[in-house]
Amino acid sequence: MCDYPRTLAFSPEESGACQPPVILTVDEYETIRLIDKEGLSQEQCGEQMQVARTTVQQIYASARKKLADVLVDGLRLRIEGGDVELCGGGNPGCGGCHKRRIMEQYAKPKGDAIMRIAVTYENGEIFQHFGHTEQFGLYDVEDGQIVSSEVVDAAGSGHGALAGMLSALHVDALICGGIGGGAQQALAAAGIRLYAGVTGSADAAAQALAEGKLACNANATCSHHGEHHEGSCGSHGCGHHSCGEK
Repeated sequence: MCDYPRTLAFSPEESGACQPPVILTVDEYETIRLIDKEGLSQEQCGEQMQVARTTVQQIYASARKKLADVLVDGLRLRIEGGDVELCGGGNPGCGGCHKRRIMEQYAKPKGDAIMRIAVTYENGEIFQHFGHTEQFGLYDVEDGQIVSSEVVDAAGSGHGALAGMLSALHVDALICGGIGGGAQQALAAAGIRLYAGVTGSADAAAQALAEGKLACNANATCSHHGEHHEGSCGSHGCGHHSCGEK
């Protein structure tokens, strides 16, 4: 699939709050996007998703049934899970691929020798709401030292789509504050190591990670229903949870 959905959860205004949400898998979402939004046939959808038409039919039928349950019964909807692989932007048959443009613009100067760190960024500090971040600080690290850095716009991406953008930016690790479970799954699927629950200077946190000294809160989450994150840490992380390797 091309990218993760920009919005990962929907709730009715008047009912369904006490009912468990309907889970629409990411591959089911993609069939809805390609067939109902983009107007592709099931055969064309199968070609783009690289699966058989019969598989598309099964996925699409399941997706439509779930959407019907949500609309008729007033249930909540969450998009998560599914057996998918995120497109790397190298499909020549996909016209106007924004991911390919980003990949070419932000290609790593020295390939795999460079580790690229992204930090949710606002005025030099680590922005605390991953899904609402408007900028990322990008840091290229070689031999434990930051060799270059720049700030890039998030281009209005939503929670899920940010993972796709970071993948296109060749990011290896993300430093952030609070982050929701759906976004964590999207980052894991994209192969991006997560260092959550970190506050303070973006530059200092990136340098700490470059040196293998960054600690964080592995359980830091972001519900967007309050101003505080119980899992937030000090200027270089909480020091209690090690969240990955350098």
